[in-house]
Amino acid sequence: MSEAKTPVPADLHDRVEATLDQLRPYLMADGGSVRLRDITADMVVELELLGACGTCPMSTMTLRAGIEQALRRSVPEISRVEAVSAP
Repeated sequence: MSEAKTPVPADLHDRVEATLDQLRPYLMADGGSVRLRDITADMVVELELLGACGTCPMSTMTLRAGIEQALRRSVPEISRVEAVSAP
């Protein structure tokens, strides 16, 4: 028997994108960027790191200390942020 999943609030994608839009200029200054891939029913934001961010040895630090912290301040409903690979 499967559990019913909580739907993601309609405005959540917009709020996450607005926060990412504030962060993108900093990432682009170093040759990278970020793309929102999905927000799961468990409120996990899945991001794809692009350009230099995808291969940077500091990308985990950028994701955890930069992007995730900014998203959790702006969108407190999210539980965590994960990097995913391109499909």
